[in-house]
Amino acid sequence: MTGSRIAAIGHYQPARVLTNKDLAGMVDTSDEWITSRVGIRTRRIAGPDEPVDELAGHAAAKALAAAGLTPGDIDLVLVATSTAVDRSPNMAARVAARLGIPSPAVMDLNVVCAGFTHALATADHTVRAGAATRALVIGADKMSEVADWTDRTTCVLVGDGAGAAVVEACGPGEEPGIGPVLWGSVPEMGNAVRIEGQPARFAQEGQSVYRWATTQLPAFARKACERAGLTPADLAAVVLHQANLRIIEPLAEKIGAVNAVVARDVVESGNTSAASIPMAFSKLVERGEISSGDPVLLFGFGGNLSYAGQVVRCP
Repeated sequence: MTGSRIAAIGHYQPARVLTNKDLAGMVDTSDEWITSRVGIRTRRIAGPDEPVDELAGHAAAKALAAAGLTPGDIDLVLVATSTAVDRSPNMAARVAARLGIPSPAVMDLNVVCAGFTHALATADHTVRAGAATRALVIGADKMSEVADWTDRTTCVLVGDGAGAAVVEACGPGEEPGIGPVLWGSVPEMGNAVRIEGQPARFAQEGQSVYRWATTQLPAFARKACERAGLTPADLAAVVLHQANLRIIEPLAEKIGAVNAVVARDVVESGNTSAASIPMAFSKLVERGEISSGDPVLLFGFGGNLSYAGQVVRCP
């Protein structure tokens, strides 16, 4: 068995920007109300002709280019999403067709906001088992399509986008670049975050999610660091699911990553569900806020009250 690493990462967001001022013209809200409660100022919204697989394909193409690879180098495509409209073909197959990947295994994972870190762990395990050599791991969601635009408590949160990582086997003697995953869930509280009904609509019990995230998750995040043989003080960056700035900041503080850059992409992108972690990570890399080889904690949480986190080395 060999370890795996992230070779490259990329992200994509649609062009349309929806500001808090714009939202104030749609529902009973204001910029002050939104920023004081969730910290979001803008979000990107995809058009009706921009499906989830298109967002995912753009992000994946950028990651492939950054890795210096071709579609033929990929033998596994994993897409984490909870906003796929059709059941078949799945998002992974559609992305593979868009990019011209010849014969990959194609799977979607629906773990909502923790989807990307679950998919990353799945790719790592698959490479370690020898069943794949290079994988595209994508988080992509079109949350605007499941938003209730009359509910000011939830519609102010959501945005659309995608992020992708190329995962490949480590070379001989190379240290693994993806640490052991720490994952789990609280199924009996799964209704605290929902995307259900016909048509499907996003709803949540905000206070329950806030209490759970800020009280229960710090210990899990520290455990993920421990499994990687590090302490939180060793981290160069912390990339949490970009749910709400009022969750991200206290959670990061309680983890104890005193030397780390904390991703706050939620301010400009909103909550993009499975896309939020790879998008925020990609932007830190793009801006040069972290360097190749730096240890970074990725930690997703949310729907199903599920969570998954691992320490990775920056590509």
